Amino acid sequence: MEFSVLKQKHRNVRESIPQNLSLRVHRALSWLEKAEQCEDEDSKFIFLWIGFNAAYATDIDAQYRLNERESFQNFFQKLVDLDEKNELYELLWSEFSSGVRALLDNKYVFQPFWDYQNGKVSEEDWKASFSAAKTVANKSLANRDTPKVLSVIFDRIYTLRNQIFHGGATFGSSVNRAQVKDSASFLHQVLVITIGIMLGAPNTLWGDPYYPVVSD
Repeated sequence: MEFSVLKQKHRNVRESIPQNLSLRVHRALSWLEKAEQCEDEDSKFIFLWIGFNAAYATDIDAQYRLNERESFQNFFQKLVDLDEKNELYELLWSEFSSGVRALLDNKYVFQPFWDYQNGKVSEEDWKASFSAAKTVANKSLANRDTPKVLSVIFDRIYTLRNQIFHGGATFGSSVNRAQVKDSASFLHQVLVITIGIMLGAPNTLWGDPYYPVVSD
């Protein structure tokens, strides 16, 4: 299990790294452990998403708060800048012909498709957006623009997240098995790499967590 390796690494350095980073990693690891214990893909996806949020979320003053997409983009850029082993790019390259491409080709995790179903955009518009997004991902990978590729993929995963978290999907449904399985697999690998990068960059400003530990 990836959790046990990262947990030991955290134990080895937690006394020497900033408290906020240690707390962030500790929380992310707790959800990673739970995800690795799950036998069903829905629960695994949910716990991995929470773990990823625990790793990246920061407390930003309300008037300067970024939307989720911008927050992801900034976080991915920071990770890539610190990723000396190019693990994120290698992950994208190795997974692009299988799980990643499957996500990019899956209209059911593309929000404009659902906007079309709800009468918000035309069929022509969502199909054009779908094609354009895949083109951007392909070009970005070729140009080694890892943050951009990750942002495109996480747009898909975020749509699935909304479906599940807001009750728009059935637990264990056969209808969405492919996207849940692909998303959970990719999220797991990204979260493991993310925690490793964070532990290896203790002097980087990761920001304060939304909810610090408060004792009475």
